[in-house]
Amino acid sequence: MADPKGFLKNGREVATSRPVEERLKDWNEVYVPGSLLPIISKQAGRCMDCGIPFCHNGCPLGNLIPEWNDYAYRGDWTAAAERLHATNNFPEFTGRLCPAPCEAACVLGINQPPVTIKNVEVSIIDKAWEAGGVAPQIPERHSSKTVAVIGSGPAGLAAAQQLTRAGHTVAVYERADRIGGLLRYGIPEFKMEKRHINRRIEQMRAEGTRFRTGVEIGRDIKAGDLRKRYDAVVIAAGSTTARDLPVPGRDLKGVYQAMEYLPLSNKVQEGDYVTSPISAAGKHVVVIGGGDTGADCVGTAHRQGAASVTQLEIMPRPNDERNAVDQPWPTFPMLYKVTSAHEEGGERVYSVSTTHFEGDEDGNVQWLHLAEVEFTGGQLVQKPGTERKIPAQLVTLAMGFTGPDRENGLVEQFGLELDQRGNIARDAEFQTNVPGVFVAGDAGRGQSLIVWAIAEGRSAAQGVDRFLTGASSLPAPIRPTDRSLMV
Repeated sequence: MADPKGFLKNGREVATSRPVEERLKDWNEVYVPGSLLPIISKQAGRCMDCGIPFCHNGCPLGNLIPEWNDYAYRGDWTAAAERLHATNNFPEFTGRLCPAPCEAACVLGINQPPVTIKNVEVSIIDKAWEAGGVAPQIPERHSSKTVAVIGSGPAGLAAAQQLTRAGHTVAVYERADRIGGLLRYGIPEFKMEKRHINRRIEQMRAEGTRFRTGVEIGRDIKAGDLRKRYDAVVIAAGSTTARDLPVPGRDLKGVYQAMEYLPLSNKVQEGDYVTSPISAAGKHVVVIGGGDTGADCVGTAHRQGAASVTQLEIMPRPNDERNAVDQPWPTFPMLYKVTSAHEEGGERVYSVSTTHFEGDEDGNVQWLHLAEVEFTGGQLVQKPGTERKIPAQLVTLAMGFTGPDRENGLVEQFGLELDQRGNIARDAEFQTNVPGVFVAGDAGRGQSLIVWAIAEGRSAAQGVDRFLTGASSLPAPIRPTDRSLMV
């Protein structure tokens, strides 16, 4: 156990954020560099080393949280990093981007603020990189088997790294011009600087993983040709079909999907553009969707110099604290979150629905018309007399995703079956109806969290390894049917 009285002596402390006026002038991560290390040992010491650590259940990766909390408390950073990597290929990603369902399941959280598991995690891995303790793991023996991984998001990268380390020859195909998937072009730089992805890619290259960018399977290479080249295929192409908003005025200029808007600001940081082709500078911005993608649009608009930012959500405002009846511990509660982007300004409006957009004579969006709504008898009903309009010169749709891309021909060319929700169906081994073709991540699960994506990649890798060799010693933390513990 870490500190037997740690949770009694010390309160919860989190990473210190840079002042808003400072961080809005750049795209660097919002936290003060090095602010965690002076406090992290005490925070790790708050871990109770529970007889039944429910944080394990909250995290689909099965992270050994009490163990690396203990090592962090004692200052044994090498051992802490080893335990961290035992279950997670990319803890620097999850430590920055995951909403921490492990903390929601922390036993201490029953009647106190939970352990800052996410902060401890990112401190351990950052310390490991700083000390040169993250080295390539070269396989001792190579098999004669080859695997193609389609997609280089967290699921694809996790599957590729696991299979490479198992001795197979793995090539990752990415249709974008750089590796990383949504990590690269969906997550803004202020949430995770892309240097973290770059050094993992270099580690994977040193281990033997090969990367092919600018290649879209289904268009540039037909599915049949890919199957002839490789002994197995892992589809980790994500859930990229964005939910649209079919209301009058949707075709006006200035109304974009979030994933049309966000990647461009990341390309500016990569040096591809001087300024974003879609900029919020001087404009009244409306973000439709109250989730993490919407918050990313809010923070991006702030940094581009928006005149105002308004975020709309059709659902009611969540509670500030867990409701023990509706969302009991250790389920993952839906709470009101104030992200770093929300700290920077803007207005959040709940229980409203967009009725239509209004434009000028040149076809540019100028106004968004909305009305208040409520759920009555399970139906969404518009409240009479609540219609109004707000200025909107740039609108981003951040309402989630509905399934894998169906336009590039990948699903049809492989002959893949879909489940009732439009995701690629798979069996207990993550294998599709086509022998030797597996699916991992959002393409099979539907839109989900980064920890689930990595867990899927690791589990699918075991299925592939067993298919190729007849047996596997790779870990499989989840089954395809596992879901988050929610009410």
